[in-house]
Amino acid sequence: MEYKSDSLKQKIISGERISPLEARQLFEMDIIELGYLGDMRRKLVFPQEQVGFIIDRIVNYSNICQAACNFCAFHARANRIEAYELSSDEIFAKIEALLAAGGTQVMLQGGLHPDHTLDTYLGMVKKVKKRFPDVYLHSFSPAELVHISQKTGIDLNSVVSALKDAGLGSVPGASDLLVDEIRSKVSNRKLTTDEWCEVMDCLHAHQMKSSATMTYGMGETLDDRIEHLRVIREVQDRTGILRAFIPWSFSPPMTRMEDIVPATGIEYLKIVAIGRIFLDNITYIQAGWLTEGLKLAQLALIMGANDMGGVLMEEVVVKATGIETKTNRDEMISLISNTGKTPVQRDSDYRVIRSF
Repeated sequence: MEYKSDSLKQKIISGERISPLEARQLFEMDIIELGYLGDMRRKLVFPQEQVGFIIDRIVNYSNICQAACNFCAFHARANRIEAYELSSDEIFAKIEALLAAGGTQVMLQGGLHPDHTLDTYLGMVKKVKKRFPDVYLHSFSPAELVHISQKTGIDLNSVVSALKDAGLGSVPGASDLLVDEIRSKVSNRKLTTDEWCEVMDCLHAHQMKSSATMTYGMGETLDDRIEHLRVIREVQDRTGILRAFIPWSFSPPMTRMEDIVPATGIEYLKIVAIGRIFLDNITYIQAGWLTEGLKLAQLALIMGANDMGGVLMEEVVVKATGIETKTNRDEMISLISNTGKTPVQRDSDYRVIRSF
């Protein structure tokens, strides 16, 4: 067994692709050693000792969502927060505050609204781009795109094409956990794994970028976690559109899954390192400071992660579960600097705007 372990380590260090079975074995590895291997793999794909962040804002324009996922405390049917929809002026005010703070990216986020049509989304994008032509819209989600297509009877390709023409820059790859057995238990009204993959293929056809997230700690097995990574790696092999991988742990409080024991910090760091090793075709792995806390995210930067994601002037979905983590540009710069890395502010395409 020791020989196999040494052989796997050498395979990782040399940059070879590992199998799902080998990735499964890594969960049993010592966390310090695993972190070292994760950072070694990071250096192979991203040798620069710098960590990026972006100043952005999530604008949750509505919490009316017919998906009513069990893991969500934010949708109106969770009976925690009253139903609302923002007006155009309210959306504009939030974007103006972002731009005043030197921000560059807006994430328009909603749910599977029963009354919204393709025209609703097109109108929102066009109004924002007309008022703020230089703002980058990294907005909506694969679930929303599939919802629009199914609700209106318009094929997914036409939906993506219309949104791109209106000014949508890219789509966050909100993937939850890409295992249908888990999805049927926690989000059975949302898109399937195959439909998520179809969205990625469609974005690729229109030369649009995305990302891939991972929400774990929802009762899945280690094999389920590896299967999620396998799906992402295959999609990236096929399309190359995934800018980043962003794992975070499920926060049970105030959801319909409150009885689940939260994942540990060690589990998070292992996901980061194993994600870095297994996803050999994705350059950026984000440290999830919002859900994991700033100090744990800082540790992730020496275990394979190389981006801190958004400073997030406003976040309300995770906050609905009771998590209150906040940061700002100066604190982000300090956190990155204290790991011995060079902090850089970046744009949506991961191009450096300025170094600190």
